[in-house]
Amino acid sequence: MARQLDIDEAQLWARVMATVKPLRAISVAAHIPEPAPATVAASVRQPGTVPTPRPPERIGAKRPAPHSAATLDGSWDRKILRGMVMPDSSIDLHGHTLASAHMLLGQGLDQAIRRGDRVLLLVTGKPPRPGSERPHARGAIRAAVADWLGASRHADAIAAVRGAHPRHGGQGALYIVLRRERS
Repeated sequence: MARQLDIDEAQLWARVMATVKPLRAISVAAHIPEPAPATVAASVRQPGTVPTPRPPERIGAKRPAPHSAATLDGSWDRKILRGMVMPDSSIDLHGHTLASAHMLLGQGLDQAIRRGDRVLLLVTGKPPRPGSERPHARGAIRAAVADWLGASRHADAIAAVRGAHPRHGGQGALYIVLRRERS
């Protein structure tokens, strides 16, 4: 069931519809709902005031996480680009199945957070090459890592995930930057 448009939205929609040439003739006024008496009073604004914008509502949209993935400042990205970031610990997922790699990642995050590590190097293996004969045979773990981290109970402890510098594995590895504990 679709939600009803408020007065402002209905008027805006009517202006948009007036600019569109329909395939068959339809009355634009038929699509504008009549405002309820309480809605009319609520929609009247004082002169000179600016309405506060509302975020768009999307069906099935997820609420943003309390901490977005883009919480690092530019100095982190410059350090990573220059190879100046040194991981405190690493997890190597080579040779593991998806299930065992998922379990190992969870255990490794537990240990890194308990130790107070700031940067964790996650070695996933290189992504599949374009045009390889069996692209499904490579890169399955790497493709699943973002989902695993997002659904992890430690998702709030992760400040960002960035590609690793070539000296730490390049395309075959990721840096997981963990948040500092606030006292």
